[in-house]
Amino acid sequence: MRPELILWDWNGTLLDDVELCVDALNRLLEKHAYPQRYGRDQYRAIFGFPIEEYYVRAGFDFSRHSFAMLAEEYMDDYIPASAACPLAEGAIEALDAFRAAGLRQVILSASPVPTLTRQAGERHVTGYFDRLLGLGDIYAKSKVELGRRFMQEEGIDPARAVMIGDSVHDFEVAQAMGTACVLQCSGHQNRQTLAATGAPVVEGLREAAQLILG
Repeated sequence: MRPELILWDWNGTLLDDVELCVDALNRLLEKHAYPQRYGRDQYRAIFGFPIEEYYVRAGFDFSRHSFAMLAEEYMDDYIPASAACPLAEGAIEALDAFRAAGLRQVILSASPVPTLTRQAGERHVTGYFDRLLGLGDIYAKSKVELGRRFMQEEGIDPARAVMIGDSVHDFEVAQAMGTACVLQCSGHQNRQTLAATGAPVVEGLREAAQLILG
């Protein structure tokens, strides 16, 4: 049965911000005199949710600097720089394919709502979505309740929804919501990490759309 709803992750899925996130991480490490620096592959191997645990894997010592302070400094760097991030390759083609097939689409993101709204608007894709669902703070803890609430309000059976994301967390969110999930491996986590979930893993968004639409 063809799905009725596509739940899109934003960062690393529709928005290609991986290089910026690597650079912002390294700038934050340098600012606080940590010696380690990360390349793209190393970053994709340690990134994950909760964000606080990812910061620990990156080497931050919360006895020196609180997570709240580090997260705020990171976002102060990331948000203005994110204006230069492009949409992921194949994003428009996938959005168009789902719209042409009559599927509803929403963004379900750990980004704060104002950031998500601005970033989607700057890239002229807001019109593809019924709703932009984002969290209310910068600590990025969970998307499950947002997605559940939307589907309940709209009368959508989770069995007819698919989450498209780029992280193990997106798979976990989909599982908790009762939806299917397709993961693309050009975002914040690598294929090996994503494949361990057992979810279908594709190279990019064109392949995700082809898989879902059949």
